[in-house]
Amino acid sequence: MAGGTGAGREEELQLGSARFTKWRRTRRRGTPIPVELWELAVELAQRHRVSRTSQALPVGYYALQKLVADCGQSSEDAKGFPAVDSSPVTPSPKFVELPAATWGAPIECLVEFEKPGGAKLRIQVRSSQLPDLSAVSRAFWESR
Repeated sequence: MAGGTGAGREEELQLGSARFTKWRRTRRRGTPIPVELWELAVELAQRHRVSRTSQALPVGYYALQKLVADCGQSSEDAKGFPAVDSSPVTPSPKFVELPAATWGAPIECLVEFEKPGGAKLRIQVRSSQLPDLSAVSRAFWESR
């Protein structure tokens, strides 16, 4: 997409918005935005500013800001802000092994989850019985 006149630049944002709208109408709820659409959003943000693009598409401002900064081509909006740890791709869960020797002993641990949109879940366990963390974490990741 090439930017030119004000009308042409506005048309770029409208075309991008139409692609996002089409995807949103056909997606299954909870499906992450595809990489191709994030790439389009970054391209548009580099021409039109992060704030304008995030409103037009609409996508998360901070997620888009981070992607633009990661591309090494900061837009006007991205300058001076700290990096925000959010990503359009759902991170793969990491396997954590709890040795069997600790199961009977009192356990004290802290588990934290954070979604790309900024939602956080913090579980602090102080018990000899470990709750079903897989069910809790699954419910958190699948929630909107």
